[in-house]
Amino acid sequence: MAGGTWNTQNKVRPGVYINFVSEAKPLGTVGERGITALALSLPWGPEKQVIMVEAGADTMDVLGFDITSPALLLVRESLKRAKTLLLYRLNVGVKATATAGDLVATALYSGERGNDITVVVQANIDEPTKFDVKTLVSGVEVDVQTVATIAELTDNGWVTWSGTGDLTATAGVNLAGGTNGTATNADHTSFLAALELQDFNTVGLAADDATLKPLYTAFVRRLREDEGKKVQAVVTNYPVADYEGVISVKNGVVLSDGTTITAAQAVAWVAGVTAGATVSQALTYTAYDDAVDVSPRYTNSQIEAALLAGEFVFTPSNGRAIVEQDINTLQSFTADKGRQFRKNRVLRVLDGIANDLKATFENYYLGKVDNNADGRNLLKSEAISYMNTLQAINAVQNFDAQTDVIFVAGNESDAVYAEIGAQPVDSVEKIYMKVRVK
Repeated sequence: MAGGTWNTQNKVRPGVYINFVSEAKPLGTVGERGITALALSLPWGPEKQVIMVEAGADTMDVLGFDITSPALLLVRESLKRAKTLLLYRLNVGVKATATAGDLVATALYSGERGNDITVVVQANIDEPTKFDVKTLVSGVEVDVQTVATIAELTDNGWVTWSGTGDLTATAGVNLAGGTNGTATNADHTSFLAALELQDFNTVGLAADDATLKPLYTAFVRRLREDEGKKVQAVVTNYPVADYEGVISVKNGVVLSDGTTITAAQAVAWVAGVTAGATVSQALTYTAYDDAVDVSPRYTNSQIEAALLAGEFVFTPSNGRAIVEQDINTLQSFTADKGRQFRKNRVLRVLDGIANDLKATFENYYLGKVDNNADGRNLLKSEAISYMNTLQAINAVQNFDAQTDVIFVAGNESDAVYAEIGAQPVDSVEKIYMKVRVK
């Protein structure tokens, strides 16, 4: 008896031919958020490449310091709310080196952190013909190898070895000559070029540089308008951006240990918290983690002026530093872009619709379904399912599947035209009360 699968009913032999197909179900989902990006000058780590740092991960091996170190202040601030940091080390300096007899130790990366490395070579107690070669960082042992010759040494996460011949015992030789180098504006251009290839939600510019702010603004504008990649940039004191894709941080905060975070440094936290915010979450009145005050403070009239200018302001509240209002720099409102586009919660919903449906249609439908009524109904069903999901999590409201989604044939045989009606849910931010005294 014959069997198998079939495409058309043209089999010759008698038999049972069976096809198994999945029941039609929506394929798209609400996308995850939480990825921010920063380019920083650091004293250690891979240069000129994007590396992924997860919240809670051990940073010692890759960045050379524990996350609590002052050297990683902005890394720590960004990961207080973000899930993932795409980090790019801007600067390239000189690698520290040291010589112990014929052995040459060179720091794995350039930077001043290499000057904290010490190499100790001592005879092995159990095998007198061999040596224990230890690598210490700030006095803490990070690697030990027992070998007889230099050639047997393997590079570790801190130093590379060179030289030939026998080892010479030494109580300890410190690596020296490591320098950080200086980052240039061209390095930021290289960072943005590398970042464009990554998936992310926000990118921060943690520097008050008048030349770089327009560069970052133009970068996100191009991604949003030309590439369909809905991301936001976070900069400091740049309300003239006048664009929903740019957040301008007005001031900084004071942490509980007395550390003052400038407005430029606060960009790291704002970029992280914005990336980590869900489509149904506003950051208005959200407290900056571990902050007890703002710096500088502003008067009521100054705060109002800043808000009207589209600035992201921190204000003091009961021993905390809170976000006064979760807004971006858009000021020039039009019929196509009204005031609601200034609210970042609303924008996250709209950006989510754009990003998620784009990804779903590209991954599952483009080139795979027919451009006829049945194919367009598949697209429509996908969009309806997605919008219903948004409504279920209070991201949108008043969605009507019968009237708010339209998919029709476009002008070309391979084109589809669609319209989706969406009413994002905003958060309560102003309460006006009238109290009658009896």
